[in-house]
Amino acid sequence: MNPSDITAGFSPAQLLAPFAPAAHTPAGLVGDTPVLWVGEPFTDPGRGFWAKLEGHNPGGIKDRTALYMVARARERGELLPGARIIESTSGTLGLGLALAGVTSGHPVAVVTDPGMEPLMRGLLTAYGAELHLVSEPHPVGGWQQARREKVDELLIACPDAWCPDQYHNPDNVAAYAPLAHELVAQLGRIDTLVVSVGTGGHSAGIGRILRGFFPALRIVGVDTCGSTIFGQPAAPRLMRGLGSSIYPRNVDYTLFDEVHWVAAAEAVRSARALAKAQYATGGWSVGAVALVARHLAATSPAESRIAAVFPDGPQRYIGTVFDDDWCRAHRLLGQETADAPDELTHPGERVVERWSRCTTVLDPLAGAGLEVAGGRGPVGVAR
Repeated sequence: MNPSDITAGFSPAQLLAPFAPAAHTPAGLVGDTPVLWVGEPFTDPGRGFWAKLEGHNPGGIKDRTALYMVARARERGELLPGARIIESTSGTLGLGLALAGVTSGHPVAVVTDPGMEPLMRGLLTAYGAELHLVSEPHPVGGWQQARREKVDELLIACPDAWCPDQYHNPDNVAAYAPLAHELVAQLGRIDTLVVSVGTGGHSAGIGRILRGFFPALRIVGVDTCGSTIFGQPAAPRLMRGLGSSIYPRNVDYTLFDEVHWVAAAEAVRSARALAKAQYATGGWSVGAVALVARHLAATSPAESRIAAVFPDGPQRYIGTVFDDDWCRAHRLLGQETADAPDELTHPGERVVERWSRCTTVLDPLAGAGLEVAGGRGPVGVAR
């Protein structure tokens, strides 16, 4: 607006009115996140992809599912007024549950492990969440199963409490329908969706809706080396927020056209390059998703429209992904990233230790005569 256009009756507040969202509660700030074009120099000239910046939510992408799961549980009477919420988390869902707790009047207890960043612990404490730390990984299900068993202990001690069970709760999937509709409104047409996979919530929730709009949509899942989700053996993992050492039943294997596994050093290099090139980045999931989306942009027809979901921003990773000393201590710097992934014909063909791709996507439990104990947890291990 030209200052000469301002009349005597004009209020300065009108300058901000079209651009500043107003909310009566913090939950009102969740959603309607922007998309950003990611092009050169991060990508090849003339190629690029659209990034959905979920870090613009107060706590990240899992604000959406935390609010939704809590609201549905309250409607069904599973979560009573003022009752405690108890859940396992590596970080982002904890922030979302703290937000839901503040909004709806529920105390929140989160169970985590030593891998949670100090900054994240500080934020959760500041937002009123009670932290419980497990000290040893489960011999089969790793840190995730150890956390979930601690959740069970807390639920026994507090019988009126409620656990969202994010790994197997279908509300975790349904929560992401608005995000999918936002993408359709923002981009109009989407040819390829690139999503990280952890609990399976946002990949299934977004993918199912978009496939309804675009039947030929290509859906690419991004996992981490050492994760069991797509049929690889469990191994220690530095990367948090994607991957799993259990078998989440929210993962919709029928949606995926291909899966990529990315190693920690490759995600670090990608996240750092993205930050320098775009002033928009994140941590493990964002680095891995951006690496895969860049490759797809380079190898797809120039007119293809690629959407990549960035689950959070860089803040929680200042002491890890973006800390040189920490990365050197974990041997994550100085490694070259390949221009293309290794190819597998079958997800169990070999153990992957670097960026790899497979177009055969299978449910590791299907047809194997195996069931998740009680419908949840790793094979043969009760939650």
